Amino acid sequence: MGIASIAPEINSAAAQFVQKKGKILINNQWSDAASGKTFPTYDPATGEVLAQIAEGDKADIDRAVSAARKAFNGPWRKMSPSERGKLIWKLADLLEKNQEEFATLETLDNGKPLTISKAADVPLAIDNFRYFAGWATKIEGNTLNISSPGKYFAYTLREPVGVVGQIIPWNFPLLMAAWKLAPALATGCCVVLKPAEQTSLTALRLGELFVEAGFPEGVVNVVTGFGETAGAALAAHDDVDKVAFTGSTEVGKLILKAAAGNLKKVSLELGGKSPNLVFSDADIDAAVKGSAGAIFFNQGQVCCAGSRLFVEKGIFDRVVEGVSAQAKKIRVGPGIDPKTHMGPLVSKEQLDRVCGYLESGAKEGARAAAGGKKIEGKGYFVEPTVLVDTKPHMKVVQEEIFGPVVTAIPFDNVEDVMVEANNSVYGLASGIWTKDVSRAHRVAEKLQAGTVWINCWNVFDASLPFGGYKQSGWGREMGHDVLELYTQKKAVVTAI
Repeated sequence: MGIASIAPEINSAAAQFVQKKGKILINNQWSDAASGKTFPTYDPATGEVLAQIAEGDKADIDRAVSAARKAFNGPWRKMSPSERGKLIWKLADLLEKNQEEFATLETLDNGKPLTISKAADVPLAIDNFRYFAGWATKIEGNTLNISSPGKYFAYTLREPVGVVGQIIPWNFPLLMAAWKLAPALATGCCVVLKPAEQTSLTALRLGELFVEAGFPEGVVNVVTGFGETAGAALAAHDDVDKVAFTGSTEVGKLILKAAAGNLKKVSLELGGKSPNLVFSDADIDAAVKGSAGAIFFNQGQVCCAGSRLFVEKGIFDRVVEGVSAQAKKIRVGPGIDPKTHMGPLVSKEQLDRVCGYLESGAKEGARAAAGGKKIEGKGYFVEPTVLVDTKPHMKVVQEEIFGPVVTAIPFDNVEDVMVEANNSVYGLASGIWTKDVSRAHRVAEKLQAGTVWINCWNVFDASLPFGGYKQSGWGREMGHDVLELYTQKKAVVTAI
């Protein structure tokens, strides 16, 4: 096990949890996968085995879906919205009580700095559950004035969609689970959760909290396994009413095809290649710091990372030098080390992917103003990288790298940069740095993206809708908008 070599001061509860043999949660009961198989998950900081995870597959998905259906038709559907809200709030309290353990598990499993897990991942997850606990009592319909007054009474009911399959990614495992679970439960749905095979630990520990909080059997089921088996079976299952997926656009398209069998509802939060625009009148110091954070946060493994940095020509060199200086100051190391600013990439596969893009950029003529290489030694580390001398056709400019690599591109005027900013199959997020308020809002209106940050980046809140345009996905996470994803509307008309 890699745990012993990480740090002697590691949270003891987290250390004990990773030693457990992985099991799956169905009907509030923990069991081995039907096949009896397990697979290893690795510590990204060392490349050593961290834990053994149950390898669930179609047989386990079938059992989990059946359990969710029984719960949906039984105790969960009969529970009052107020009682559901109380349970979700209780779960948030338990998560807060165990936040040190969860932060440690997230860092060990994903590689991100423990300081970030403590400051962002866990607190935001807690806040998300509490926010949606409040929505449980506010799912409402309407009365309608239809034609022929006095002859009919008409109203609408907003009802839970039913059994939901949720497939979450490896970059923010706990937070993405919270984004999916909280609104589904608040609206009265039941869930089968399939975490990413690289990072299943916090989902499994969260499953224990659902049981401890007193959720009825079958309301939340957690099945670990691989996307090609467990994930595919969940997306295609004929008794699943909706599938919610966060991950790559490539896999999102496969999810969509799998869901076509019973025409289940689908929501997708997918990839991005987000443009970040810095105008010459911006607060340069703030823009430099913000632009560096936009790409290097979470090792660049963020769907909304500011990976295309467009800078007005008059300040281009100054901004590139500033972001490069920020990159060179970043302390890269094991996430569990409190001095670490940026941890390893999540897996060897991801390391190879990012390094492949760095090689491609170099071959096509891009130059690294900072970084540009793999960091030799144990673990999956790569240097924070700033690429210049790029051209629009290059893979590093067009494709999502999902690592700490930004392409810096000069521009002359607003019209030209808008064309280039929107020249992408993606449309998840974007940013503007300027002191001109009017220009900021004019540009924000023209950007083809689900989120526009002005003089900031990576600002998230449970009340803010998040999702993408174009191939960045369907639907919105968080805010009251997400309730649309987990409910369906019924019209009722009565003759009077």
